[in-house]
Amino acid sequence: MRLYLAPNSGTPIYVQIVEQIKHVIASGRLVEGDELPTVRALAQQLVVNPNTVLRAYQELEHLGLVVRRQGSGTYVSGEGSPLAETARLKIMTEKVDALLYDARHMDFSREALSELIDERARALNLDHETEGKRTPDEGDSKA
Repeated sequence: MRLYLAPNSGTPIYVQIVEQIKHVIASGRLVEGDELPTVRALAQQLVVNPNTVLRAYQELEHLGLVVRRQGSGTYVSGEGSPLAETARLKIMTEKVDALLYDARHMDFSREALSELIDERARALNLDHETEGKRTPDEGDSKA
């Protein structure tokens, strides 16, 4: 797991760590049971105070995304965490918003953008990966 910090961004370092780990979990690159680096190891990698990493891990634990086991390490919690889905939805919403903003400024119509997305999904063979998955508005209710 590689994290990148922007010390001059104005965002606290621990928040940057939290956001990046949330993104890695939401993207599926870390899954339930995967171990995160130790506080000390990640602090050394990022060249930050271990208390900064500890604070980030505590925040992730509070959010339900990780579980800390005394003497054993910090692990990604079960995928059933509602926050994991919330984090995924937030990340994708931000990306869609940016895409729509860019499309508007490039005079792309929604129809043209939709066609482009469909075309790219076919070209990248992504259609089969989304079959059977719920969309955020489908929920668990029965019609």
